[in-house]
Amino acid sequence: MRSEPVPRIGRGWYVTAVLGAVLALGMAVLGWRQLNQADRIAADPVQVHGTVSRLASGTATYSQVDYPAAGRTLHAADLRLPEDAAVGDPVCLEYAKADPAAVRVCGQRYPQPAGIGLAQTSVPVGLLVLTVCLVRIRRHRRALAAHSGAVRTTAVFAAEGVAALSARTRRKRRGGARRARR
Repeated sequence: MRSEPVPRIGRGWYVTAVLGAVLALGMAVLGWRQLNQADRIAADPVQVHGTVSRLASGTATYSQVDYPAAGRTLHAADLRLPEDAAVGDPVCLEYAKADPAAVRVCGQRYPQPAGIGLAQTSVPVGLLVLTVCLVRIRRHRRALAAHSGAVRTTAVFAAEGVAALSARTRRKRRGGARRARR
């Protein structure tokens, strides 16, 4: 009695699992970076007044604020500015004394609040996609093993100086597998 063959799983499941893992890891790093910067600013904040030098004007553009820190002028991009901000307006900023590049608008917790929101939604979605793909791949492998009647084995490696007992060495010891028996 022949059973029907188990359908082959597509590469898409593997690719999607990898992409889910990359998404979760990347967004977790983004969220961790935002939290780390917020903690550094909160530990020793320095307040300065910056000047809006550029506003976001469509896609792929960011607002920019110039501010004095450590004796030079630094630039902060993609901060959440007030709705009525215009180029040349002063903005209250806080930066970490130990790291002047870690900056946020006064009264906000995170340097880029959108990054935290994105991480809070993307990490669980990425982990869910990864889990679904891994469960699907595992079920497929179990179905293949059950269908072929394969028995899982454990590979045993021979110690130094001891010949491995593979099927090939057993055949050599017996004089070949195809030799006629007398």
